[in-house]
Amino acid sequence: MCTLAHVFEAAGLSTVVITPMRNIAERMRTPRALYAEFPLGLPLGKPRDTAYQHRVLEAAFALLERPAGPVLEDFPETIQSKDGAPLECPLPPRYDPTLHPAVDEARALRSAYDRAVAKNGRTSVGRVIGPDDVPAALEQFVWIADGKPWNEVGLAGRPMQVVHDIRAYYEELAFELVGDGPIPAWGAERWFFDTTEAGKLLLEARRRLKADGADQPIWFYMAPGSRE
Repeated sequence: MCTLAHVFEAAGLSTVVITPMRNIAERMRTPRALYAEFPLGLPLGKPRDTAYQHRVLEAAFALLERPAGPVLEDFPETIQSKDGAPLECPLPPRYDPTLHPAVDEARALRSAYDRAVAKNGRTSVGRVIGPDDVPAALEQFVWIADGKPWNEVGLAGRPMQVVHDIRAYYEELAFELVGDGPIPAWGAERWFFDTTEAGKLLLEARRRLKADGADQPIWFYMAPGSRE
């Protein structure tokens, strides 16, 4: 983004960059940059905290009043990635005991996902699979966890690509389970991997791929690097 800012400025467009990497903004001499010490993936700080996000945006847009650069200012509040706790999301009871728990869970949560999409008018699910495909994809990860080679189970893409859609499915619907209001940083991620059957299954499949000697890019990005 720092490089693009120079390109846009050269074309006559004023820019502001919000960045969690102060040293890069300094080195690139970004025309106008707001350094916000937030975890990667949370550019405005606190998910669903409208007032907080507005403060970040107001601080960034205020830099447009500075005609000459480079300008680099710090947002006064920080968020550490270790902050927050898993969301308190009630999960549905088992519906079909003949299915793997993760598959049964994903099916039971579909109505919450549909409500989230209707409310937000958008979804991040669809990189390689759609919401209808999530239960079947989880079944394929069951086979991987049981030792079947990942490229023989019929995944629609590489494991990390499929996991992206599964996580998006869960993390979007989670907000329908907790109601309105701010959520802690990384709360949805922690809820997914610590609480849901799908998250536990994907970590199990990831460990199996690693143990079986799959190339690191195949399994590593299925979960945050701190996860085992």
